[in-house]
Amino acid sequence: MTDFPAGRSAANVSAWAIGGMTFAASMLILIGMFQLFAGLAAIVNDQFYVVARHYAFDLDVTAWGWIHLVIGALVIMTGFSLFAGRTWAAVTALVLAMVSALSNFFFIPYYPWWSIIIIALNAWVIWSLTRPGAVRT
Repeated sequence: MTDFPAGRSAANVSAWAIGGMTFAASMLILIGMFQLFAGLAAIVNDQFYVVARHYAFDLDVTAWGWIHLVIGALVIMTGFSLFAGRTWAAVTALVLAMVSALSNFFFIPYYPWWSIIIIALNAWVIWSLTRPGAVRT
């Protein structure tokens, strides 16, 4: 049985919150694939991304590629673990969504619209996992 905050019951939890875990797992797999492909693009062709001049957090494009590749692989594995109902996966998903959003914030000068979309998707995953009743333990 799931414990709900004081004054809440299973009947009070919205359908959005109940489907939060499934949505978050699906989106994590999608975000992870996006990160993976962005990382591969940077590793295979380091001329693909062009950075603005005088950027404070200027890293080599290949370094960003490896960062995105590793984060993407971890996010995909966590998404599948959420589907499998692993208890540790919800907390790991929250942490990785925050790390993914932060890394894409620093990646904005390289690929602005893509990074902003990924940040928004990560924020949506965080919201869906933190709704009461979204994750059943």
